[in-house]
Parts: sequence; structure tokens; C-alpha cells
Amino acid sequence: MFSDLSEMMHAQLRASGIPFVVIDPTGEPLHDTPSVGATNWSGGLAATRHLLGLGHRRVGIITGPIDILCSRARLDGYRAAMDAAGLKVDPDLVAYGDFHVQSGIERARAMLRLPDPPTAIFAGNDLMALGVYQAARKEHLRIPDELSVVGFDDLPVAGWVGPPLTTIRQPLTEMAVTAARLVLGLAHGTAPAQTRVELATELVLRESTAPPNR
Repeated sequence: MFSDLSEMMHAQLRASGIPFVVIDPTGEPLHDTPSVGATNWSGGLAATRHLLGLGHRRVGIITGPIDILCSRARLDGYRAAMDAAGLKVDPDLVAYGDFHVQSGIERARAMLRLPDPPTAIFAGNDLMALGVYQAARKEHLRIPDELSVVGFDDLPVAGWVGPPLTTIRQPLTEMAVTAARLVLGLAHGTAPAQTRVELATELVLRESTAPPNR
């Protein structure tokens, strides 16, 4: 996941005649390199629209590193939803993490200590969403009564935490299956019908979101 295929590795694989497929490339996929990803922009849009539909207007986002393609796409989806709702994006409510729990804790605590904090936070993956949970506990905020949280990925832990996490399901298993089928086809000399395949994301509603109480 988050494959970073350098030009050198690309050239070595081509020269050796080894078929390959990239899963969720970190940067813009090369046009002649088969790759499989998810509809990250649509996922960011759906997550933010869900929070806006509940009545939230101060919606924060903690996305991943800006140089990673999926991070930018999820952020762009968030911006599109805010724009469609006629809401200006507050720079103080946009933060960049590293897809690990600790960055979710740190970025969320900074937002929650603002004079006008968010009533909802969209985290760019489930691990950072768990960090938001921890930050909320440290700030004595109840989820979802005082802070709504949405994640991204739908890892198994999303259904086990308390309260269970509303998240965007990324079809990780289906992405792996698709990539395996593509690479097996390449090994048998079958050119793919398209070099870039994107599989749909899905909003999974659980118990971490609710209308704002202020």
C-alpha cells in the first residue's frame, strides 16, 4: 500500500521483464504503469457531506502528508463539499498528519484548543481518527455528543472502539484482488483494458457522529 515506485525500480522491472502493478501509488501514477486505487476524492466528499448534513459548520480535517496523492484527493473532496455548502474553509481547521495515531492526537488537540474549535473532525485514516478519540478524552469531550469524528479505511478496529467509528470504507481486499488479476494477466501476455483502476469507497455509518450540540 502507498507504493512509491521510483524511476530506477520501474526501469529495473521493465528491463527484467517482470510484470508489476502498483497499489495506491503515493504520487501521480505513470501512464504506462498499471495501478489500482480507490475513489479518495469521492470518499472525502462523502465524509464531509455527512457531517454537514448533520448540521456541523465548523468541520476540521486531518489529512495525510501533502505529497501523497490520496491525501490530496481526500482534502480536495473535503474542500469541494465545504464549497458546495457555501462555507469558507478555515485554515486553522486544516492539518496534515502522517497516518499514525500520534499525529492524530497532536493535530486534534491543537484544533480543539482553538478559541472557536471544530464540532466535527474528518480524519484521513482510521488510525488518525483513533488519535482524535484520544485527544477528545484529554480535552474532556464526549464523542459524539460534543465532537463528531469520521475516519477513512474501515479497518476492523473501527467497529471495536467506543463509540464505533463512522468511516469511509476503502475496499482494500478488492483492490488487492484486482491488482493480482491484472498482474497475472500481464504474466500471460494479456494487456489490461485500462492502466488505472479505481474502486468505489463507501460511507459506513456507526456511532461517532451526531448533530452538534452548540
